[in-house]
Amino acid sequence: MDEELVRLLDSYTVPKKAAELLEEAKVVFLVGVSGAGKNTILSDLLKTGNYKLVVSHTTRKPRENRGILEVNGQHYHFINENTAKHMLENSEFIEAKIYSGNVYGTSLKEVEEAYKEGKIAISDIEVQGVAEYMNVSSSVTPIFILPPDFETWQERLRARYAGGEPDQSDLAKRMETAKKELNEALSKNYFEFVINDELARAVTAVDDIAHGRLSATRNENARRLAEQLLDKLNQA
Repeated sequence: MDEELVRLLDSYTVPKKAAELLEEAKVVFLVGVSGAGKNTILSDLLKTGNYKLVVSHTTRKPRENRGILEVNGQHYHFINENTAKHMLENSEFIEAKIYSGNVYGTSLKEVEEAYKEGKIAISDIEVQGVAEYMNVSSSVTPIFILPPDFETWQERLRARYAGGEPDQSDLAKRMETAKKELNEALSKNYFEFVINDELARAVTAVDDIAHGRLSATRNENARRLAEQLLDKLNQA
């Protein structure tokens, strides 16, 4: 990677206007273990017309997912290193980092567009990425999506593999990642939890949280389930 780009990333300071924007705009992040169904929930929320997808930028090349090539502007904004440097120099990112040798970042423009359209900015994100946003503004809303129970979760994951027979090495990696994600989310008091036991109900729950209509009891039940899932992973 270009040394100048690395230097710009290391020294990058989030602009004041980014914090101001996050304070004003409604921003929701969907987080969840692999197989929880967060992408399906995200898709259904976008269909309501009340949400706008925040598309991240990356310097990596488009990949194929299940034989379908990623689309620029839909999955990511695919940029080159010179563009990334230009954006860093002009303080255009809310956050930016190096991951697996590539730059990933979210631009102010993506959230600004949602704000101007009167929509809730929404995206799926890794647990670790939430902390970066919380350091900028505590106004963002991270929601952790959970499967209904451990057994159903494992069935959903197995169904993703050809013939229903999982690659044990890949599955083990997913479980280890899930353990870290649940540990991190449960250790923070800013995560809301939603159980995806029935899609329509889960979509409504996320929408309620996004609009400040959270049911405290429902959230407590979901947090309890997150603890149970983590216990199962620790016993495995």
